[in-house]
Amino acid sequence: MSHEDFPTENPAVVTCGLPYANGDLHIGHLRGYIGADAFNRTLQTLGQDSIYVCGSDMHGTPVAVNAEQQGVDPEDFALEWHEQYEETFPKFNVDFDNYGHTHDETNTELTQEIVRTLDDEGYVYEKEIQVAYDPDADQYLPDRYVEGTCPYCGEKARGDECDEGCQRHLEPGEVEDPTSTITGNPAEYRERTHKFFEVSAFADFLTDFLDGLEGTSNARNQPRQWIEDGLQDWCITRDMDWGIDYPHGDDDTAGDDLVLYVWVDAPIEYIASSKQYAERDGTDAFDWEQVWKDDGEIVHIIGRDIIQHHTIFWPAMLEGAGYNKPRGVAATGFITINGKGLSTSRNRAIWAKEYLDEGFHPDLLRYYLTTTGGLQQDVDFSWDAFQETVNGELVGTVGNFWYRSLLFAYRNYEGTPETAVSEEVRERIEAAIDEVRENVNDYSMRGVGQAATRLAQFGNEYIQRNEPWKLTDDDPDRAAQVIRDCVQIAKAVAVLLEPITPDKAQELWAQIGEDGEIADARLEDALEAPPRTFDEPGELFEKIEDDRVAELTAKLEERVATAAADDEGTETESDDTAGDEAETMTATENIEPLLEERIGFEDFQDLDIRVGRIEAAEGIEGADDLARLEVDIGFETRQVVAGIKQLHDLDELPGTRCVLLANMEPAELFGVESNGMILAAGDEADLLTTHGDAALGEKIQ
Repeated sequence: MSHEDFPTENPAVVTCGLPYANGDLHIGHLRGYIGADAFNRTLQTLGQDSIYVCGSDMHGTPVAVNAEQQGVDPEDFALEWHEQYEETFPKFNVDFDNYGHTHDETNTELTQEIVRTLDDEGYVYEKEIQVAYDPDADQYLPDRYVEGTCPYCGEKARGDECDEGCQRHLEPGEVEDPTSTITGNPAEYRERTHKFFEVSAFADFLTDFLDGLEGTSNARNQPRQWIEDGLQDWCITRDMDWGIDYPHGDDDTAGDDLVLYVWVDAPIEYIASSKQYAERDGTDAFDWEQVWKDDGEIVHIIGRDIIQHHTIFWPAMLEGAGYNKPRGVAATGFITINGKGLSTSRNRAIWAKEYLDEGFHPDLLRYYLTTTGGLQQDVDFSWDAFQETVNGELVGTVGNFWYRSLLFAYRNYEGTPETAVSEEVRERIEAAIDEVRENVNDYSMRGVGQAATRLAQFGNEYIQRNEPWKLTDDDPDRAAQVIRDCVQIAKAVAVLLEPITPDKAQELWAQIGEDGEIADARLEDALEAPPRTFDEPGELFEKIEDDRVAELTAKLEERVATAAADDEGTETESDDTAGDEAETMTATENIEPLLEERIGFEDFQDLDIRVGRIEAAEGIEGADDLARLEVDIGFETRQVVAGIKQLHDLDELPGTRCVLLANMEPAELFGVESNGMILAAGDEADLLTTHGDAALGEKIQ
């Protein structure tokens, strides 16, 4: 791998955490798959040679438990879900170059080959451990067959994960007060010989690996604490029939009935799926070995609950087996529904099939999930918030600009006026292209989407400022120039927005008379002249009405209430989907770590921080996020620019007490001078204030 900005000369693989073949997909799952798809599409618009691969996770105890409950074979059970996922993902324009599964021959052979290599290199050893055992069922209890208490935080834990508390990976024998999920009786611990991967041998390597890792800050920083606490070796076998058999050697004393732990073979599917793609399309088109064994670019986009697996276990396995390591790991935040965690047992989720059945276009959800909050931030879904994003940004900004400019061009010029693009518009499009490059290299798909939307907003302001409808008679050359610019902006917005809303971008591409697929376009094509003629355009986005939102909200609330009543108040999650967000999330999971560098008291005294009160607030024209505030700090009223336009109702801010850094150097933003900085917490800009009634102008110390 390299650490040059994308695009690089090396081939790239983008992956997303595998879905368990175990239950319906919901929007919590889709956030990651859509985000990774958009990332890969954006890389391709840059000219990067990249593919997007994934597969269904067929193994593990959740699959075995649910198959057993339904009285069916685990393979048949898992394959049924796998086939459903193969049908569902394309409906959301998630375009995998290869989608396999962990039980196929390619993954089985690669997994056993890698484990043999780790064993041959001396990184695997046998050890007697305590394993939960159900004497009534006369069997050992791997992972989700046992429930109990997490030894680290005291919350309820299931098998290999504290999924309702600290979310730490748990080894066999660690769960306290174990109970068998088979009989419901207390389990007992018995000694059993298992295989261990010596993760602790890779501590120095992993420290260096994390120093160079790209991606989101939570994926880069959380693993450091696990290393500092001392890495524990990893039990890689389980007492069950369903899974990939451990490749036993002649000297093994462990039982022949052991299978590999699901988290051994699951990430290896990334390699297997890449290999399957290359074998299908030919290594001349894509060399999987260059990616995984030489100098390719590997990027994983995952859920926050599996950071440890992808930044500790997985890179250690790759290093021990002689494979290339990930360049970047980006971890998404959780999805909540109306402020509450997803709960499959309480039916508190927006299911993938449900969304489609409601008749909404998949690109609307793609845009909402991609541009609402940063990738690693939690997103609270509500139908009201969904409506606000669709109506405000897609209908009001992007769609409005597309339709009004292209309709005017068609009616007055039958297409694109025959003149060159103005220097102002060319420079603005170039700036938007630079924004996309910068944001994809920062793993910010929100920034990629916003670059396109801001360009459309500029287009709206440009056409409104120049009023070409008033110029067609008095200054026809100027009118033609304005509309020529607008058609170019429309084309550029389509190119930039394609990774986020591929279907809608393709519709516009066709409306302006372009041939072929917009997915094949590159960023530079945003500046290429559109076709001279095109047909009358149509509106691409439809407004979501209030009564529709009220209906959907009521339907969701009724469904949740019914499920809660059926559950008799139980708040536990079911095992029917992998990666479900726990009902309880620890408060520090998504907080950036403390800075190691300290400042002295004298440096702190140099900060003049005052109590203030917002007297007026209004949005700044032309800026998506910025607002102009007037803040009374006792001695005077300061004008301050703050990035809170999208995060607060500006009409409700006057009278709000705040905290202002008063000796901040003045700056000019969008032509407005900012004389100070209000302080806020987090990406949602939670404004800091005082608990009591400190006087305006009182100094914070």
